[in-house]
Amino acid sequence: MISVKVLLSLGAVAAILGGLTVYRWNCPCATCPISMAIGALGGPGGCAPVPESKPIAIDTPSATVTVVSTNTDPKSTMNPNTANTSNPAASPANTETAMFGAGCFWGVEATFVKIPGVIDATSGYAGGNVPNATYKQVCNGNTGHAEVVQVKFDPSKVSYQTLVEKFFKLHDPTQVNRQGPDYGSQYRSAIFFYSPEQQKTAEQVKAKLTASGKYKQPIATEISKASEFYRAEEYHQRYLEKNGIDNCHIPQDD
Repeated sequence: MISVKVLLSLGAVAAILGGLTVYRWNCPCATCPISMAIGALGGPGGCAPVPESKPIAIDTPSATVTVVSTNTDPKSTMNPNTANTSNPAASPANTETAMFGAGCFWGVEATFVKIPGVIDATSGYAGGNVPNATYKQVCNGNTGHAEVVQVKFDPSKVSYQTLVEKFFKLHDPTQVNRQGPDYGSQYRSAIFFYSPEQQKTAEQVKAKLTASGKYKQPIATEISKASEFYRAEEYHQRYLEKNGIDNCHIPQDD
């Protein structure tokens, strides 16, 4: 006969796992050991599930477009690198590119795409050593890639410095190879610059934050030259919006 103490212990474990499972669905990028343990016990764990393929209407700062999720196999090793979902006709001639890694790319993308002056934000992978990286490969943590968001913006409407400052606000840059429950080098804090001017701006903003004493721990953000960007599978683009999930990257000082 099971004792009351054992039953209470089992109940406490079940409550904790239940709470973590709820968090997993609110922040479903989590692939940390806790998340994987939940998966092993029957809950959602490991790589995030692929939503059902269906047309989704999405509002972007430049246009309203319709996209279709094409890769419905979460175990697929193929990265379709499908066409950009923004409207190229609406893009100004003077467009610049920035690239940031701040943990799970879903929330980062959702934050940047809403900034006035941003034309488009695309989830993908960069900074690794495997060509045509896929989600399955990257979330295993063996390719060296970071989950990143490539941002196309109009510098006459929003400066690169403003984007860098927003980047630092939407995550904890002192965490090393993780962001909250998302654990691994693919979730590292990183700025990938496309020009010497961008590098200088990123380093100046980082240095200013360091000198401000805002953070108790050193800022771990990597600042390096932009490498090959691999667009993530289509179901990752506007993932939170497609699935009605709240953004777990909440800007700190807005």
